[in-house]
This record gives sequence, structure tokens and C-alpha cells, in this order.
Amino acid sequence: MRVLPPILALLLVALIANSAFVVREGQSALLLQFGRIEGVGSSGGADYKPGLHFKLPLVQQVVRYDRRILNLEAAPERYFTAEKKAVTVDFYVKWKIDNPVTYYQSFGSDEFQTLANQRLAPIIKDALRFEFTSRSLNDLIASARSDITERVLEQANKQTVDTFGIRVVDVRIKRIEFPDEVLDSVYKRMSAERNRLANEQRSNGREAAAKIEADADRQVLVIKAEAERDAQQLRGEGDAKAAEIYAAAYARDAEFYAFYRSLQAYREAFKSGGVIVLDPKSEFLRYFGESKLEGKP
Repeated sequence: MRVLPPILALLLVALIANSAFVVREGQSALLLQFGRIEGVGSSGGADYKPGLHFKLPLVQQVVRYDRRILNLEAAPERYFTAEKKAVTVDFYVKWKIDNPVTYYQSFGSDEFQTLANQRLAPIIKDALRFEFTSRSLNDLIASARSDITERVLEQANKQTVDTFGIRVVDVRIKRIEFPDEVLDSVYKRMSAERNRLANEQRSNGREAAAKIEADADRQVLVIKAEAERDAQQLRGEGDAKAAEIYAAAYARDAEFYAFYRSLQAYREAFKSGGVIVLDPKSEFLRYFGESKLEGKP
């Protein structure tokens, strides 16, 4: 009888522990009772979000799913283009569980996404095969990759969202291996395309340089014109000031002013050391005559 209470306590603790379950961040959960979805998940689209939840012990079971974006790495696949040229395509797929209820109805308690990847891979490969067979090799070399992945993504979601509860987030082509007989033409085409882009960039650069140079020349002309205008204005102001000073000097002593101006003229005329022939009685030589002392005859 003494052993019975501890056993009952242990059973009670086990029942309480079994009645609670935790859904971690990045997970969702469904509550099953005899294989049938119960609780919030029975509404057809809802599931248990992260947090602490409760269930009937021993009767109900919890199935957890990863709600993060998952990765599907498929083996490289061989496809044929519109000209029947074989290419090997290496790609990967990003997907997530969009509806856990539909996902459980399709794959059961596939917590490691093994069955889902097995069903998803052929869908993506078939969509890629259709896109590659409808395009030429030149389109694939040029710029058809982004268009292919967009169409594959659209076609895949039409088959997986409502049927499996899976939403394909992204499809990316990592590498396209071309056959040996077209590698030379591929390289030549790529080289020609790069040369065209390089020439286009050079042409744009030369055009931009010409615009910059023309603008610089225009600014130089404007600056020079403005500087010449300011210089002419300053010269005019200086000449006016000089004329004003000369006029004031002349008004004060006209005879001395005339003598001073004559000395300046002599200095400029004889500065070079040349010979000048003039009439002794000319006005230019008026101050070269004999000086007359004031007060003497």
C-alpha cells in the first residue's frame, strides 16, 4: 500500500506531461486522433502556431512540420533544345509547406520532406523539359534563363499548392553545359556580345567626355569674357581717376604741368637712344632753349 501513492503520482505527472506539447519557432503542428486531424487543424487550413498547446494524453498525437524555406537539390538533368541539341542543366528549388493539412493528407507525417522532394522533383523537371524543348540554343545563350525560371515557377505552383500544400518559392538554374560541338560557337557569340557591350560603353564614354569638354570650354569663355569685362571697367575707372588728377594738377599750375608733361614726353622719345630730327623752333623743343632767369634781361 505504501508503493501505490508514488506510482499514482508518477502516472499523474506522466499524464500531465503528455497532455502538453510545444511548437518551436519555424514549425507548425497538427493534432491527430486515430489518424484524423483534430483541433484547430480540422478547419482545413489552420494549424498550431509556435507556443505551448494541450492535447488529450495517450489518445492524440502531434505531427510537426518545418515552416521555413526548404531546399531541393536535384541531380543534373539532360534536355533537348528546339534544334534537338542536348544540354545538361543543373538547378535547385526553394519551397515551403504552405498548407500543413493538405501536406499531411498528401504525404502523412513526412517530417523530413523525403516524400515531398520525391514528388516535387519530377514536376520541376517536366516543367523545365517543356521550356527547354520550346527554345532554341541561341535563346538559351542570350537571355532566356530568367524567363524559363519564372514560367517553371508558375507551372509548378499550379500543380503543388492545391494538391500537396506546397508552394515553390524559387527555381534557379545554376549551370547549363552545352555540347562540345557548339562550345566554340557559344564562346564566339559570348565574345561578340561582350565586344558589342564594350564598344557601346566606349561610345557612351566618348560622348560623355565630349559633353564635359564642351561644357568646360564654354565655362572658360564665359570666365574670360567676364574677366575682360571687369578689367575694362577697372581700366576705365583708373583712366577717369588719372584724368581727374591731371585736371586738378593743371588747374593748380598750368605752366608747371605743361613742363612736367614735356619731361615725360622727352623721356619716352629719347629712351631708345635713336636720332630724332626736329626744327629747333618747334613746340616740342620749347624747353630746350636758354633758360631765362627771373629778374634778368
